[in-house]
Amino acid sequence: MTEKLTSILKITRPVNVIITFISVLVAAAICLTGKISELNLLLAAFSAALAAASGNIINDIYDIEIDKINRPLRPLPSVKITVKEAYTLYFVLLILSVSFSLIINYLAFIIVIFSNLLLLLYAKYLKRIPLIGNTTVAFLTGMVFIFGGLVVENPSAAIIPATFAFLVNLIREIVKDMQDFEGDEKAGVKTFPVKFGFQKSKFIILFISLALILYTLYPFISQLYRIEYFIVVMVIVNPILIYSLKILFQDHASKNLNKSSILLKLSMVFGLIAIYLGV
Repeated sequence: MTEKLTSILKITRPVNVIITFISVLVAAAICLTGKISELNLLLAAFSAALAAASGNIINDIYDIEIDKINRPLRPLPSVKITVKEAYTLYFVLLILSVSFSLIINYLAFIIVIFSNLLLLLYAKYLKRIPLIGNTTVAFLTGMVFIFGGLVVENPSAAIIPATFAFLVNLIREIVKDMQDFEGDEKAGVKTFPVKFGFQKSKFIILFISLALILYTLYPFISQLYRIEYFIVVMVIVNPILIYSLKILFQDHASKNLNKSSILLKLSMVFGLIAIYLGV
């Protein structure tokens, strides 16, 4: 029973689910200008987190053959959870996600329905199209912040953190495709690294990273954020991004790709801290 419950938790990718939950709260805090409905905020955070969890499950269902090569210890390829059980859990979390959003308001409901549909399309079709799948996941990550801003009725203030999250996650998604190269190639999934190779993938990452670093300067130069933002970005966020690039261009061994992926996630965390301190 304990192993089954652990596997059920693992298939949702709890760390990503928690990050999604916190991201909605952080976005709301960044965008807050007046009073707030604590109930609506919690419902929004749970709705987004459950959508992320159900999206992770449906992705694992469609990726079961690929994961037998790339991640054989995941719950589905290791048969710790059956596909039927995974589908049941997917629909339960999906219904909860949509139900919570409906309590907030119709706009939140529409966004959550759209996001869940996009997650399904990603798992079934979009992830197999070079860069389109990567862009889809990055877009949904950015939408989490817009969603948080919407709950406090100030979504325009979420555009900068949403764009930052989009660019960081677009880089990270390409790095993850490089990590999954072997399984994707054998399964016939034409990700960007599979179709165009590692060298071109690195230069795409370099281009997006340079765009991201330049973008991090914009909120301070335009006087939208205070000096605290600029200090954290220049001392922590951008050096992490540059170090991640250095590792990637030195060697694209699995160990380095994993390290680069972790650093990118870390840069996003510090980027959000910088934005919070700067508003």
